[in-house]
Amino acid sequence: MKGSLKKDTVDRREKILKLIAENGKVYVHELSDLFTVSEVTIRNDLDQLEKKNHLIRARGGALKSEKLVSLDFNLSDKHRLHYAEKARIGKKAAGLIRDSETIILDSGTTTAEIAKNLANIRNISVITNAINIVNILIQYPAINVIMPGGYLRQNSLSLVGPFAAKNLKNLYVDKAFIGVDGFDPAMGAYTPNLEEAYLNEIMIDIAKEVILVADSSKFDRKSLTFICPVSSINTVVTDGGISESNRKKLEDNGIKVLIA
Repeated sequence: MKGSLKKDTVDRREKILKLIAENGKVYVHELSDLFTVSEVTIRNDLDQLEKKNHLIRARGGALKSEKLVSLDFNLSDKHRLHYAEKARIGKKAAGLIRDSETIILDSGTTTAEIAKNLANIRNISVITNAINIVNILIQYPAINVIMPGGYLRQNSLSLVGPFAAKNLKNLYVDKAFIGVDGFDPAMGAYTPNLEEAYLNEIMIDIAKEVILVADSSKFDRKSLTFICPVSSINTVVTDGGISESNRKKLEDNGIKVLIA
């Protein structure tokens, strides 16, 4: 029950951010009616979002902030969001990996779903900075697992920092699988964390092929830190919720779109 309530809170706050991004402002009484929760609950949501600079509180509601970014959820919260879509995307993306390849799995919940589908691929090496992904790969003794080192970022259970960056720069991979918190098909990929973004840039630079894995809720959203332009991406693996216009934008730019 407690986990369900937490998921409801995360989902509601994401939707509030989407509404404020679209409309520029929201009102407490309208949100209370929309989500069928008390006005006290909504005020608490807005207060918490303001503390993270996602909006500006105003009398009776809140206003859009120019610093509006996606929430930097911890891994357990992100795992609950759009899980069915992520599982399908992970399985579809794993199908792109060939025997004897070296790949990177970026930290995140969607890339973790890729790791769950690697049992039948032979003689591969997986580079990852994510503790949760390493814990999955431990059950596959035939997979060569490489970690770049660094210090632990608790929110994402990932290793980041200059040590991780230096070690990654010395590597080369066939495919890099990158998860994102926001993706604008006209601009590129985004994440809330500066250190994660820097490592993502390096992962992209050392990869022969870059594959972005993102459920459709990530589209048309931006976050604090820009990772890469659309031109750096070869393939996008997503779900059927992607709009036809976004799919066309990507395909017109020569990007392969795979629907899971």
